[in-house]
Amino acid sequence: MSQKNLPDKIPTHVAIIMDGNGRWAEKRGLPRLEGHRAGAKSVEAAMRSCVKAGVRYLTLFAFSTENWRRPRAEVAGLMKLLVKFMNENEKDLHENRTRLRVIGRIADLPGPVRFVIQRVCGATEKYDRHNLTLALSYGARDEIIRAARAIAQKVKNGELKESEIDESVVSQHLYTKDLPDPDLLIRTSGEMRLSNFLLWQLSYAELYVTETLWPDFRENDFFAALAVYAKRQRRFGGIQKSDDPKI
Repeated sequence: MSQKNLPDKIPTHVAIIMDGNGRWAEKRGLPRLEGHRAGAKSVEAAMRSCVKAGVRYLTLFAFSTENWRRPRAEVAGLMKLLVKFMNENEKDLHENRTRLRVIGRIADLPGPVRFVIQRVCGATEKYDRHNLTLALSYGARDEIIRAARAIAQKVKNGELKESEIDESVVSQHLYTKDLPDPDLLIRTSGEMRLSNFLLWQLSYAELYVTETLWPDFRENDFFAALAVYAKRQRRFGGIQKSDDPKI
């Protein structure tokens, strides 16, 4: 699908679980790190697609809390690729007035990564045309636990009443408090699971799973996901007036 043929109904926020880098490399007899390097090109393609389609928010699951268990050399290589990616793509962020955010346990990241995150996030913090969020050292259960502890502390301190705790209060204590919930979740490589990603925020997101491995995911693949999304009827637990009442 070309940009000219984009559907009228475009999601405000797209989240992506970028899966399949390792398998892509293994199929080609390459080190796993080469798959991650190739996957960075797909990140750039997803960013371009959002600009072309008018998707305002893009959130990418870049590195989970569980990923620290991978071989030390692979983790070190990923961290270097992350720094390289931010430095090389900062110009595009400025040109497209895209704000960079990073969510997760940032303190767990190596110093050079934290430094570039702080620099690029600070340099783009006033942009509001597009928003790129990278989930790094991120786990949804950990995020919810941290929110619960913060809320409990406020109740203990008398800053909040137990009866005042609702969905809005919980949302305001998550990493994503300044972001709308995703409308569409894309997962590559055909896996059918959320993998501890944005468990609270994805409650009503539309899911799109493709067999395409992440390093092969390009603009046409992104636009194909948007086309499928446009055909979905989002009910948020309710029913449409045109629905058969017997269903």
